[in-house]
Amino acid sequence: MADGLFGHPFTRFLWSPPVFRERWSGSTALMDWLESPTAHIFKFNVPGFRKEEIKVQIEEGNILQIKGEGGKEEANGKDIVWHVAERGTAGKSLPEFSREIELPDNVKVDQIKAQVENGVLTILVPKDATPKPSRVRNINITSKL
Repeated sequence: MADGLFGHPFTRFLWSPPVFRERWSGSTALMDWLESPTAHIFKFNVPGFRKEEIKVQIEEGNILQIKGEGGKEEANGKDIVWHVAERGTAGKSLPEFSREIELPDNVKVDQIKAQVENGVLTILVPKDATPKPSRVRNINITSKL
């Protein structure tokens, strides 16, 4: 309930714009977000997903989107009897997930790298060291418009 009033609990400050959005359907790809002096590092738990089943892309200029769609695991042989199918087996699709992260302004989106190893997706987003122009702009005040 508080999420609807005040935003997502991962929002950095109450008045800042949201930096983190998520959409789950089935699986929850748990995330760690670390920041070093040179990069933002995102780590997602993606057990059972192959790299071909994960899509990492940039949308709308600075939205990092991570999607995972599991394949189908078929039973081998007609004499197989399924007693429990909680992992998305028995011809059903494996769980899916989709996460979106609004990246800070100081990143190099054209140099993002990603890898999957041992059920962990690691995304490295390098920081841009060049200073951005100030967003503050003085407005001249006159006595008449």
